[in-house]
Amino acid sequence: MDAAAFLQRLSDDDVTRDRLVHIETLPARAPETAPFPGLPDPIPDRLRLLGIEGLYPHQARALELLEHGRNVIVASGTASGKTLVYDLAFARAALEDPKSTALFLFPTKALARDQVRQIRSLRLPQIRAAVYDGDTPGPERPLIRRTANLILTNPDMLHAGILPGHARWADFFLRLSLIVVDEAHVCRGVFGSHVALVLRRLRRLVAHYGGTPRFVMTSATVGNPAELAERLVGQPFEAVDEDRSPRGEKLFCLWNPPLLDDESGTRGSAITEASFLLSRLVDDDVRAIAFARSRRAAEILADATRRSLNPALAGRVKAYRAGYLPEERRALERALADGDLLAVASTSALELGIDVGSLDAAILTGYPGTRASMWQQAGRAGRRTESSLAVLVAQDDPLDQYLVSHPADLFRKPPEAAVIDPTNPYVLGPHLRCAAREQPLDPEELTFFGDAGGEVADDLLSAGELVERRGRLHARAGDAPHTAVDIRSASGRLFLIVEDGTGALLGTVDEPRAFLQVHPGAIYLHQGEQYEVVELDLGRSVALVRPSDADWYTQSRDTTDIEVLRSLTESKLGETPMFFGDVRVTDQVVGFVRKLHMTGEIVDTVPLDLPPQSLVTRAVWWAIPDQVIARAGVAPADLPGAAHAAEHAAIGLLPLVATCDRWDVGGVSTAFHPDTGSCAIFIYDGYPGGAGIAERGFAAAERWLRATLEAIRSCPCQSGCPSCVQSPKCGNGNEPLDKAAAAALLDELLR
Repeated sequence: MDAAAFLQRLSDDDVTRDRLVHIETLPARAPETAPFPGLPDPIPDRLRLLGIEGLYPHQARALELLEHGRNVIVASGTASGKTLVYDLAFARAALEDPKSTALFLFPTKALARDQVRQIRSLRLPQIRAAVYDGDTPGPERPLIRRTANLILTNPDMLHAGILPGHARWADFFLRLSLIVVDEAHVCRGVFGSHVALVLRRLRRLVAHYGGTPRFVMTSATVGNPAELAERLVGQPFEAVDEDRSPRGEKLFCLWNPPLLDDESGTRGSAITEASFLLSRLVDDDVRAIAFARSRRAAEILADATRRSLNPALAGRVKAYRAGYLPEERRALERALADGDLLAVASTSALELGIDVGSLDAAILTGYPGTRASMWQQAGRAGRRTESSLAVLVAQDDPLDQYLVSHPADLFRKPPEAAVIDPTNPYVLGPHLRCAAREQPLDPEELTFFGDAGGEVADDLLSAGELVERRGRLHARAGDAPHTAVDIRSASGRLFLIVEDGTGALLGTVDEPRAFLQVHPGAIYLHQGEQYEVVELDLGRSVALVRPSDADWYTQSRDTTDIEVLRSLTESKLGETPMFFGDVRVTDQVVGFVRKLHMTGEIVDTVPLDLPPQSLVTRAVWWAIPDQVIARAGVAPADLPGAAHAAEHAAIGLLPLVATCDRWDVGGVSTAFHPDTGSCAIFIYDGYPGGAGIAERGFAAAERWLRATLEAIRSCPCQSGCPSCVQSPKCGNGNEPLDKAAAAALLDELLR
């Protein structure tokens, strides 16, 4: 496409000119190739048949490191040939030793099925690849275990389906030459901590059977690729992070919806703006993808785009998201790759490396939370040498508004570090129980689980969760511990969401979020359908829901108290003491409000009588001295609103320095806290034991709070809005908030 001409038309339009706030030109990059590095016949010929005449230098470097027995993580952009590295590594191993095996792990089932097609395109009879996951029919599984030498699966199936029955995989593990973790940047936060412990359980069992595999990881650009890989696996890694693949010129634009009300700071809808841009691209016969943050948003975006097009074009725009049947998703992928579809509105389900052909434009409806995800989504357009367009449409929240006014933070700053914490006892403990059930643990095997393994094992022994017999640790008799561990969740206890009347299981939610999301009367969205919670059975951990056509949504109201358990690290910002440590958060949902979809107007407030919940986690907090408050000119009556507004804005900007979503963290602010003896602002990880997010915030506190202050100051609203200090998850209904006092307080704190 002619991206420059498309943008010029938008710039010439009086209506849209001011919305296009920045254009970044990413120049084309010429291809560099190296000869095939000693690959055995017939691999070079097979590659030439696929149009591959040589390898990029980073591909050749990764294969060289693997040949020398190193573990490797390849961190580079979309379409840079990362997949070919591990495909060729195993192809070489299979040709040199026909009995060797490999295990490829992908974050989604769809990606595994897409990748098996790619490796079969090499047409090497020595590679017998098969997908083995929850969708694999039971009768086929024994045959796959006997005949396949390459298994493609996901961490969930490895945890719950392969490791518990490891004896059936004994020969496969003995001959295991390669373990691949694709899209490793997805393994962050609590999910990444779970994956790290699943991989350590795998390493232990493979060693038990005599296997000595190497690891290959691939990732989008992250700030700490080698550190991430080493924390995931517990072994040394070499990082190959220089991307030498070809790239066409890309124009990357920042688009800010118009300001509708100067006083309130209200802006136009990001979905409306994304729909406008997508329809203009489709009208120009440009093949495009638009990313949205939720399933519902993807459906709304696709529908709004279709309504603005003539019928002939409207049929060539579809939504794509998880929740569709596998055959529906495959049909959409094929239609997009073949050009039958001109555009899709998708969740992050298409962010990863599923092949959808060559697209010309990508629209990002809201900043996706990390620069790694941003570049992944933008990289779906203009693969290889074609020129392309990417547009980030800002949402009405502090981080998006900060970034569109600070392009350098998007395009010049290094990518964020991915954060995981496999030492979290709330995550490590259940995995030690799983490991002991798989094979009784020798004390020396606890080294597979890091420095915290011995201490957590002692706690499990004291609690009777593990039992020592003849010097080895055994899991307590009873149900298999694997069924109690959801690796996508922080909590061992899951609430089932069940449709009343049919008994259909719609989904699950972990315990810390159950009272907030599926309390009685809550509106729950599933695959674009709306349900109302009619009962929350705390004894059976079940939420019963019924279909609903209500024109409102719900927001919970809660009260939160926080207690300091211990400080692990402390520092200062100017005169203000700053701490990182363990806290106990006690939260009680006391009611909810119903709000109209169209206007956000509150219909009514409904009280609830639910028990309080306690969460032991990690937090960063500031104990703000009286003299700082006095110099800021914040009166005692204004202090609660100042601290509350500063807390909200800081939570909104935390993803700037840590890979997280604002829903991963919580906050408490108070004019006086007994544990600090002062005004205090706490921001804590929303997961038992913590997820490493608050710790990253503590380490980058000054940059984080300066960005927070600037976001508040630069927002044009008078008294606070969603772009600066209001929060969509506030349990107090965003009361009290004092924008001006928050800015004064942060300014003085940072002096």
